Amino acid sequence: MRDDISTNVKQFAHRLIEFETGTATAASVGDHTSPAFCVCEKLRQPLSRLAGVAGFRSLLSRALALASGELRWLKAIHIAADGSLKGWDDTQAQLSPHEIREGEVLLVTQLLGLLVTFIGEGLTMRLLLDAWPDVAFDDRQG
Repeated sequence: MRDDISTNVKQFAHRLIEFETGTATAASVGDHTSPAFCVCEKLRQPLSRLAGVAGFRSLLSRALALASGELRWLKAIHIAADGSLKGWDDTQAQLSPHEIREGEVLLVTQLLGLLVTFIGEGLTMRLLLDAWPDVAFDDRQG
């Protein structure tokens, strides 16, 4: 991934995590309170339509494997057959808020980075804007 794209992807991940931190409610995401879980859940449906459940699961598995290489505690997170993340809430109880945030941003950065690699920056941006119409991904928007 080019450095400028990598920097943009990391900024997008931060913005999504910040947005979901401010808007996530127990009712909107079931019992899960992790912003990263919310981001992955919002991407799961459109990506499952695009690539199938197995395709989304493979993409998220690869993102989790890449992120787990940098932060070992992410190895406790698993992906269910439907592509949803499991074990996030149990793991959070053992970590500091900083460690949790670092892992969330890293996982979402890896997922977005893989999307940019496989479907391109333009389609990735369209997907993000469809899922988060209220998030300003471009500083010129906000």
